[in-house]
Amino acid sequence: MKKVVILVTVLMVIVGITAFINKSNLHEKATSQADAILRIKADDIETEVDFNTIKALEEVEFAAVLRSSGKPDVDTTFKGVQLKDILDKMEIDIAGKAQIVTKAVDAYTVALSMAEVLEDDNVYVVYERDGANLETKKDGGSGPYMLVIRNDQFGQRWNKFLMEITLQ
Repeated sequence: MKKVVILVTVLMVIVGITAFINKSNLHEKATSQADAILRIKADDIETEVDFNTIKALEEVEFAAVLRSSGKPDVDTTFKGVQLKDILDKMEIDIAGKAQIVTKAVDAYTVALSMAEVLEDDNVYVVYERDGANLETKKDGGSGPYMLVIRNDQFGQRWNKFLMEITLQ
């Protein structure tokens, strides 16, 4: 019985510490979603990109097929900009970087090689689906941004609720 009490106490302490650490991220996540802020981190420098800056870049509209396990395929149209154009616009130094890791509000991460990102017509940060802005997670959407990799035929590395991009 004593071992169970000790184990439960240790688990409660771990949960408490984890909650405290993640509390600081809650404000960042809420701001990212509400204000449509995309954070880019490279070489210990963090750059914030807002919706107007992204929208001012060359928009591309393209068709894609959403595939989900156990559900029928859905033909859809996305509108967004190439990730490499965002990096260029924000003057992010990509020299010596081998990969990019994207992170969503729900902590889902996707790693991409720099070659994939620099490939024409491949990696997009999208903000519209079928003519409507992507809604936030709170509002039942998949945005305000979503990473779409056009050469990923099954969409397994697409990243909904995109909030952060880290160059490594």
